[in-house]
Amino acid sequence: MIRLASLLAILTTMGTAHAGEVQVAVAANFAGPMEKLAEQFQRDTGHKAVLASGATGKFYAQIRNGAPFEVLLAADDATPARLETEGHVVAGSRFTYAVGRLVLWSARDGVVDAGGKVLNTASYRHLAIANPKTAPYGAAAIATLQKLGLVEAVRPRIVQGENIAQAWQFTSTGNAELGFVAQAQVWRDGKFTAGSGWIVPANMHAPIRQDAALLAKGERNPAARALLHYLRTDKAKALIRSFGYEA
Repeated sequence: MIRLASLLAILTTMGTAHAGEVQVAVAANFAGPMEKLAEQFQRDTGHKAVLASGATGKFYAQIRNGAPFEVLLAADDATPARLETEGHVVAGSRFTYAVGRLVLWSARDGVVDAGGKVLNTASYRHLAIANPKTAPYGAAAIATLQKLGLVEAVRPRIVQGENIAQAWQFTSTGNAELGFVAQAQVWRDGKFTAGSGWIVPANMHAPIRQDAALLAKGERNPAARALLHYLRTDKAKALIRSFGYEA
């Protein structure tokens, strides 16, 4: 029995001795799910994912300027493709890890109806969106308003966050009565976690395909490759779906 316990201790030590660390740039909309995934990833592999969340457009500039990120989990598919063309992404490493959904949301119950008709009313003063120039969810929000023919009507009421996390913050605190946010920020296991919302039909904006990529700085890091592999496992996909993404 003692010998068996010793052997198990040695094997555990050997496993953790090869555990590494990976620096990950995570799109703001995926920060919550990625925190959960990072916990699972460390338990299952021993590797630690160190996360930084923010706007994909800002990560693009930082990566080009030498930021030490090894994996990028973007909020779109265009940014990783562009970085690959420019030599900052390991060729062939890109894949779609999630397809996001846009939601018109209020922190209060009963405010947002099933068709988003509240946008046509005078019942709100502020509508929060992410910066459409740097955040794909912001671009999707503008596309939705264009589809509804409401851009000019609501423009005076728009408050713009730097990224989707800030748009959610404006809305969740009530500083904006309505906000276009990522479904993952307000949804868990098939229902809204709080407030009321309208899941915007997918045909009202371009698909929000979110791509992962192995960055050049992570090419020789086994932990970086392990994380990208882990994101494609059934266990990871199930967690991603629980937040309202297609995986």
